Amino acid sequence: MRILFIGDCIGRIGREGVKSLLPKMVDFHKIDFVIVNGENLAGGFGLTAETALELYDVGVDVITSGNHIWDKKVALKLLDEDKRILRPANYPPGVPGRGVGVYHKNGITIGVMNLIGRVFMDFYDDPFRCADEHLKWLASETNLIFVDFHAEATSEKQAMGYYLDGRVTALMGTHTHVQTADERVLEGHTAYITDVGMVGPLDSVIGLNKHEAMQRFFTRIPHRFMEVGKGEGVLSAVVVEADAESGRAKSITRVQSKFNVKEEAPQQHHGKKRF
Repeated sequence: MRILFIGDCIGRIGREGVKSLLPKMVDFHKIDFVIVNGENLAGGFGLTAETALELYDVGVDVITSGNHIWDKKVALKLLDEDKRILRPANYPPGVPGRGVGVYHKNGITIGVMNLIGRVFMDFYDDPFRCADEHLKWLASETNLIFVDFHAEATSEKQAMGYYLDGRVTALMGTHTHVQTADERVLEGHTAYITDVGMVGPLDSVIGLNKHEAMQRFFTRIPHRFMEVGKGEGVLSAVVVEADAESGRAKSITRVQSKFNVKEEAPQQHHGKKRF
């Protein structure tokens, strides 16, 4: 079985990149299941039902997320209604949605778990103990288990990779938007990479307008609404090949593809001008 995991998809440029490249990638790599981190789908912050549907329509099976999942208010309702969208499982009890899902496709059952880190992040529940609790029942459902660990610190991601080695099929790091070159299959047959990367503008600062990002560093004045960058895009992903019965990973391959997105036409305003 081959699973494609696509990194953080950012705004319209990210959605257009997935729509343009995913069908070709599925065909070329003979992909059976597609997971995308979609916490930045809508304008770079959060997601909506409409932006999620754009990805479903081209073959995405599951959308994972992270700390930006609550940036759009509609997520509160959407997470309870759409089982294909996951939020980190180690949020405090009682929040909307779910952090783990079991999915069936072409006779194969696959489990997906979403976790979020704590180092340089916020005050979340312990992701290590949370993973243990969910694996108690998830391992009885399937041996094919993918984990999206949305975390800032490389050390925390590596520690989680070793901690879950031999118990999950793959540990995919997300959140930092820059693809790392440390992909490998660990001793326990778990595929690992520190960060899958992003689908977004190449000429940017982790997907955001580079000039606005530089100004923030220069002035230390926070910008509440930073724009997604423009221009040529890059789609970063990994392909994991695994044994469907045992759940053991056989290989992990990094993928990066560039793409171009047409600029949106400026809106036309009719009627009297107001000064």
